[in-house]
Amino acid sequence: MRYRKLGKTGLFVSEFCLGTMTFGGKDEFWGAIGKLEPSEVDRLVRKAVDSGINFFDTADVYSDGQAEVLLGGSLRRLGIPREEVVIATKVFGETASGPNSRGLSRHHIMNAVRESLSRLGLTHIDLYQVHGFDPATPVEETLRALDDLVRQGLVRYVGVSNWAAWQVMKARGISERESLSRFESLQAYYTVAGRDLEREILPMLEEEEMGLLVWSPLAGGLLSGKYGRGLAAPAGSRRSSFDFPPVDLARAYDVIDVMRKMAKELQVSVAQVALAWLLHQSSVTSVILGAKSEEQLAENLGASRVRLSPDDLVALDRSSALTPEYPGWMLVRQGEYRRKQLAGLE
Repeated sequence: MRYRKLGKTGLFVSEFCLGTMTFGGKDEFWGAIGKLEPSEVDRLVRKAVDSGINFFDTADVYSDGQAEVLLGGSLRRLGIPREEVVIATKVFGETASGPNSRGLSRHHIMNAVRESLSRLGLTHIDLYQVHGFDPATPVEETLRALDDLVRQGLVRYVGVSNWAAWQVMKARGISERESLSRFESLQAYYTVAGRDLEREILPMLEEEEMGLLVWSPLAGGLLSGKYGRGLAAPAGSRRSSFDFPPVDLARAYDVIDVMRKMAKELQVSVAQVALAWLLHQSSVTSVILGAKSEEQLAENLGASRVRLSPDDLVALDRSSALTPEYPGWMLVRQGEYRRKQLAGLE
């Protein structure tokens, strides 16, 4: 297991992070994602720690708060020292029926963080992430509330998830101007079959030296090796009942065809190739893995040993390349002379 710096902090996290969306689901929605009980959670957490994972991601809305309860309980039952793990959770979604039990207002953030700490059984959260963009709350209000949590010692670092590049940059600018805690990381959807992040967000992250935490690295199971052109969704699979995230299937099947051939040559699984591709991207800090069993987790962790050759990476890039869009194609065209100057070619 390799460890990477989280943005411009001094905190190191494992290249794989154990996600908790499969913990404790009861209703139709969360149950379709996972229904792991305490004993099953303990086995997964134990396997993760023994494999070198020091990073765990959850959210206050996962299984209506039960994912936080199960994660915190497992860490205590297994006797895992608090200082050896990095715990991330999120705030934004609806946690009660009232009009103020959602969003990123100071009111909701201050209530939500204490509820998360109580469910987790912790005195502080290492990475507290806003889970979405709130059009009803001024960004300044959200950032000041988060900064207060850091100053109070309830939160160590703050991050963001599912925001556009311009929204993140606006927040970073306000944080710099007002000397507030800044977003250190972005948690976002990114796969070899879904590279939209590369249009605006990835260049922003690289310029700002922010960490990138990847959710749904197998596109909701689409890149697991069970799907392909002309193949029906396996009975009982997650995508058969919860078709998310949305994917351009034609392009996805093209890249799956390439990965099948590559996996056979490398004697690994299609899923391991998909995960290895992410680990080969310099902007990726950590890839969040969800699992329903130790066996599934172990297989996915095996991707850390897969080394893709330059030719492999070119083949995957060509089969999954994004269609050029404005202003991207214009930036490439107009910047060519200056890039050649920088490279010493003119």
